[in-house]
Amino acid sequence: MGDSKLDLLQGTLDLMVLQTLAAMGEQHGYGIARRIEQVSGDEVLLNQGTIYASLVRLQQRGWIDAEWGVSDNNRKAKFYSITKRGRKQLQEDAEYWHRLTAVMGRVLKAGTRE
Repeated sequence: MGDSKLDLLQGTLDLMVLQTLAAMGEQHGYGIARRIEQVSGDEVLLNQGTIYASLVRLQQRGWIDAEWGVSDNNRKAKFYSITKRGRKQLQEDAEYWHRLTAVMGRVLKAGTRE
């Protein structure tokens, strides 16, 4: 693995998108991707295809809504917002990831010799 960028586990990008929308409110796809990159300390780099596949998936599940608008640079853009169902899913997924990372931390710590 080394110094390469992180490969995302299944479902983690969707969780990151939901969290970004919950924290920042309505955003367009490019803004969501840049915010995830910024918060990750540029450990996660997202291309357009990756972020938009996640947005389509989340919209199909009813976890986000989309509406056309105009971006800061005066271009037509689709703006996404988290739905009530999306907030519920975010809470469930965040709880799961907190439990999983705590377990992984314990397992990895137990594997070290002192």
